Amino acid sequence: MDEAGSCTSGGGFRPGVDSLDEPPNSRIFLVISKYTPESVLRERFSPFGEIQDIWVVRDKHTKESKGIAFVKFARSSQACRAMEEMHGRCLGPNDTKPIKVFIAQSRSSGSHRDVEDEELTRIFVMIPKSYTEEDLREKFKVYGDIEYCSIIKNKVTGESKGLGYVRYLKPSQAAQAIENCDRKQPSEFSNFDKNDNRGQEAISKRLSVVSRVPFTEEQLFSIFDIVPGLEYCEVQRDPYSNYGHGVVQYFNVASAIYAKYKLHGFQYPPGNRIGVSFIDDGSNATDLLRKMATQMVAAQLASMVWNNPGQQQFLQFGGSSGSQLPQIQTDVVLPPCKKKAPPETPVKERLFIVFNPHPLPLDVLEDIFCRFGNLIEVYLVSGKNVGYAKYADRISANDAINTLHGKILNGVRLKVMLADSPREESNKRQRTY
Repeated sequence: MDEAGSCTSGGGFRPGVDSLDEPPNSRIFLVISKYTPESVLRERFSPFGEIQDIWVVRDKHTKESKGIAFVKFARSSQACRAMEEMHGRCLGPNDTKPIKVFIAQSRSSGSHRDVEDEELTRIFVMIPKSYTEEDLREKFKVYGDIEYCSIIKNKVTGESKGLGYVRYLKPSQAAQAIENCDRKQPSEFSNFDKNDNRGQEAISKRLSVVSRVPFTEEQLFSIFDIVPGLEYCEVQRDPYSNYGHGVVQYFNVASAIYAKYKLHGFQYPPGNRIGVSFIDDGSNATDLLRKMATQMVAAQLASMVWNNPGQQQFLQFGGSSGSQLPQIQTDVVLPPCKKKAPPETPVKERLFIVFNPHPLPLDVLEDIFCRFGNLIEVYLVSGKNVGYAKYADRISANDAINTLHGKILNGVRLKVMLADSPREESNKRQRTY
């Protein structure tokens, strides 16, 4: 490393290398004059809080200052306040060039944040689902001036997800909120959810992720996006440790269960195991599991319901690889499979299907759309994220639209709507090339 540091001369606490970023955002990065001594830095920055160490970066050959220094505080709020008060000021009466003060990122990143960085002023909070934005503002205004606060809600139902954001005008205010709320939040918030059962592990769409190594939101997303159906993920900060904390939510409980048992103990990076656990969101776990079991049994019996006897040999154990029946992961309550209509049956209604982000396998599509009865055929358009389903009965087609439109199945969102009828298509002028 091309630097040498001059350190504190007092007998105070001296953090080790592993503690330099604990708590996070407790170090400030200074751009100063090459002739500024350490004693001046200590004198000007000690009013903001307990200084644990000072590093003046020096050339390893000449030992001269490079005009860069770091000051380590005991608390994040102290470092943030020092940045707010000292950025752009001159250290002494004879100095003509103002200094620059930033919050230093972790040593692994090697860069710094500027004063207006939103990450320093916005905090992510877990709150009771009964909270309104007014309640959230009232709760956190004691720590400083709030620019805005928002509650994350379900896009379909509009109900709170028990998560929110609070953005302060100053980084030091956000840091104080984190420092104070982390100490008393468990006791204050534990009494809000009367039906909360902590004796057993909750089963929900929401997961808590803990790691001994900090991670970014992009890294968290890349890990859990392996399992289809990821809705969102958030990284939380713990000012009292350098651990990584995050919240992950899926569109359906089946994906969350699979991710929990697939990724709990997963090594990322190699040598570091992440811990994954459910966050109770108030859902009825028994009902969710019963719904999943019903759908799995229905899928396993699908071929016996509508396949002919000659195809039932694929149900036998030890069959070919094509014998595996499609499995459907969704929170949608699907009816049992029904027998398909003969291929020569007249088409009464045709549905247009749009897939996001990619089409479902054809066998899965047949398994889904045959459940409404009178399905003649379902097919995909090659090279497109669209497909069609033909029904021999309009009521069956409308039931499919009402049940499936806008829903998530196996991590794919479906748009299901009426397509142009064959008669209307035949009246259209044929495209010429």
